[in-house]
Amino acid sequence: LGPCTPSPTTTFGELRNAKAGQARRRCIPSVAPPPELQDWLRTFQRWSGPEKLLALDELIDRCEPAQIKYMMQVIEPQFQRDFISLLPKELALYVLSFLEPRDLLRAAQTCRYWRVLAEDNLLWREKCREEGIEEPLHLRKRRLLSPGFMYSPWKFAFLRQHRIDMNWRSGELRPPKVLKGHDDHVITCLQFCGNRIVSGSDDNTLKVWSAVTGECVQTLVGHTGGVWSSQMRDSIVISGSTDRTLKVWNADSGECVHTLYGHTSTVRCMHLHGNRVVSGSRDATLRLWDIETGQCLHVLMGHVAAVRCVQYDGNKVVSGAYDYTVKVWDPESESCTHTLQGHTNRVYSLQFDGTHIVSGSLDTSI
Repeated sequence: LGPCTPSPTTTFGELRNAKAGQARRRCIPSVAPPPELQDWLRTFQRWSGPEKLLALDELIDRCEPAQIKYMMQVIEPQFQRDFISLLPKELALYVLSFLEPRDLLRAAQTCRYWRVLAEDNLLWREKCREEGIEEPLHLRKRRLLSPGFMYSPWKFAFLRQHRIDMNWRSGELRPPKVLKGHDDHVITCLQFCGNRIVSGSDDNTLKVWSAVTGECVQTLVGHTGGVWSSQMRDSIVISGSTDRTLKVWNADSGECVHTLYGHTSTVRCMHLHGNRVVSGSRDATLRLWDIETGQCLHVLMGHVAAVRCVQYDGNKVVSGAYDYTVKVWDPESESCTHTLQGHTNRVYSLQFDGTHIVSGSLDTSI
């Protein structure tokens, strides 16, 4: 085979050296190149394409495993380029529009930029159009999914319709279990723990249910007023009632282990942490109890109206009340460390993660 002129095609070396942020060469022993190397490279450049391939084939056959590994480390990254990110957004979306919805969802997991593209509302509107899904009223507003991402209501509509179709085709949709036991009375509180459910009612009882079979496995009888709050952990149930007491129950045996006296009005809320529970009452106080001994350890006073919600993380107590405030407490010293004001009506709910507090109020604000 005779020599030919060098091809104008961009070489691998040029691609490699042009890649931003990558070192020009990987770590190789710092030895002087053999004098014959440049002569061999000039000869290699003069060869035709088939001749170069033949030379490379012979070269690879003569390489040791460590040298082959080095070649792979150098070559592989050059073929892992994200071509979608190199395109203008309009072209990138056009390319993604040819994907099936299932593949589009997988593409969204590739990287942050692909997720932005895969949440494009117009892209999913086209997928909905292909499936004959019309625009419901709730699709007219968009909201932030997370910083930098816009939630796609068209995507939501597509996935919802897909789930409906799958339910019809599979025929595996099971009717819900209806747990009947409190008759016509109001269920005032509900807790889940593993495969058990505990419900409290204004019929003065609590019932422990199997979430698997839907059967009532225990009825806890002992309160003389409606049950308005409860907590459950493993086989322990704690309940608060309009009879102004808390009760600690063994959910397996149905036995009342302790009755906790101290509040002078309805026990409206509670939160269990470890072997301690904090209760809030319409008497405007909170109490910290040891559920193993049944003793009241601390009383927190400061609210001027009924306490409606409480959270306890083992160190701090956070409470919301009908006096429009949220209070942060140090239960050991029985002191209020912060009073959070801002709501203009009763505080009905709150969440506490150890640092941040979110409160909800009858003033319709959070």
